Amino acid sequence: MKPYVLSLSIAAALTVAGGAQAARFDHLAIAGVAKGLAKQQPAALQADSDDTFEATDVIVDPDGTEHVRMQRSYRGLPVIGGDVVVHSNNGRFREASLTLRGRGRPSLSPRTTADEAQLAAGKDFNGEIESIESRGLVIYARGAKPVLAYEVNVQGASDTFGTANMRYFVDASSGKVLDRWNLFQTIAANGTGKSLLVGNVGIVTNSVNGGYQLIDPSRGNGSVYDAQGKNDTSANLRNATLFTDTDNTWGNNAESDRATVAGDIAYGVSKTWDYYKNVHGRNGIFNDGKGVKSYAHVKINVGGGSYTSNNAAWNGSAMEYGDGGTTWFPLVAVDVAGHEMSHGVTQATAGLAYSGESGGLNEANSDIFGTMVEYYANNGTDAPDYLIGEKIYRSNPNGTTALRYMFKPSLDGASADCWSSSVGSLNVHYSSGVGNHFFYLLAEGAVVPAGFGAGSSANLTAAKLVCNGNTAAGGIGRDAAQKIWYRALTVYMTSNTNYAAARTATLKAAADLYGTTSTQYAGVASAWSAVSVN
Repeated sequence: MKPYVLSLSIAAALTVAGGAQAARFDHLAIAGVAKGLAKQQPAALQADSDDTFEATDVIVDPDGTEHVRMQRSYRGLPVIGGDVVVHSNNGRFREASLTLRGRGRPSLSPRTTADEAQLAAGKDFNGEIESIESRGLVIYARGAKPVLAYEVNVQGASDTFGTANMRYFVDASSGKVLDRWNLFQTIAANGTGKSLLVGNVGIVTNSVNGGYQLIDPSRGNGSVYDAQGKNDTSANLRNATLFTDTDNTWGNNAESDRATVAGDIAYGVSKTWDYYKNVHGRNGIFNDGKGVKSYAHVKINVGGGSYTSNNAAWNGSAMEYGDGGTTWFPLVAVDVAGHEMSHGVTQATAGLAYSGESGGLNEANSDIFGTMVEYYANNGTDAPDYLIGEKIYRSNPNGTTALRYMFKPSLDGASADCWSSSVGSLNVHYSSGVGNHFFYLLAEGAVVPAGFGAGSSANLTAAKLVCNGNTAAGGIGRDAAQKIWYRALTVYMTSNTNYAAARTATLKAAADLYGTTSTQYAGVASAWSAVSVN
């Protein structure tokens, strides 16, 4: 696994954002202006006189409004949770989006060493460590107040976390682990692809002497590799083989041909790429026009020394897909591909930390966009819905069994329908329920999906879909809902955004797109209130 990249380089980000050479220089100039504004607005940015800011992304609206995402440092040390988006218009400051709570900064004199921090992280990791590396001192600002800490990266197979690429933050005074999250982010889980789950589909491949490679030149050279059923260690992934073929027909619609699920993966990746490009104007996960690798036939460590094929994952730089088992088909459904690639989009934009409420929002974002990709694909053999992963169940005669249910998250037995002060303590796959629930209500309203109403085992009613009795909440339609959510993610959310801040971010996005007196703005407010985020 590759180390986590905090953000797109400014050169790459601005090249993509601007397109032509002149536009690129305009964006570089905007980034420079934003840095100047950051110095002029210390109170708005909760900035100390020794804070510095570096731009990582620029978005310019048609009306000239500029949104510059910036990483913060204090006396040369990265401030984790200090990222900010500066909003301006024609160079005049408007406001800033951030979660940093104050301007206080800690002493920069550590009482422990980097080696001690690595020992603390390694002990907490509890497993087979492939690599452990101190990334140096940082200011950890995701808690009540900023503290001096060491960042440690640990990669390997953890009994607690399974396959892991962990970011650790260890207090430089006490030596205690302050926070950690896994960058390996999972769910439960012009040729012809004879796929397993959606029949025969068109895919783009690379023509070479003697045949074809499963590389898509039209989508940044994204590629599909065969991990050959091995455990997903770094060494095994490096030794995975690129899928090749002589006749440009991939698979046989059955698991007996290893290329079958590669066809599913190539199809899902292509639909996700096209969704982001055509709906949101985003050119690939990192908005740099480059595709990423996907690995088929992977076994993923889930802790306790156990490996399973019952999972799929984004590992920080690539997608991995397991082969399933007696309960599940290979985890190569379209919404799964959309889910995993969207983890990458989150990484490249808001960087929502994978713990607490921000972790729940990270997972919700992947479910939301995975679902929107499914609607975008609109494949008759995988009818779009708000169920996550329903196609991977080998036995699902009514089509109502799923990993997660966006319209009523608690149907999975663990996810939260409504926000409470304890939501942040849940596993991120379960705290995501609040965000999933919000988005369903925002897009569709309190409408009971077919198969879940009176007489079904769920026995849902409109009243059961809301937390506050307001069955008129939301209902603004998918098109507006997805555009509001994407703008909130890329323009207003930052790494430590929680549900209350997500409400603010989506309201700002709705105001930008539709105005504060619009039905869309009112729909955002009512949908959040309907999941108890007020």
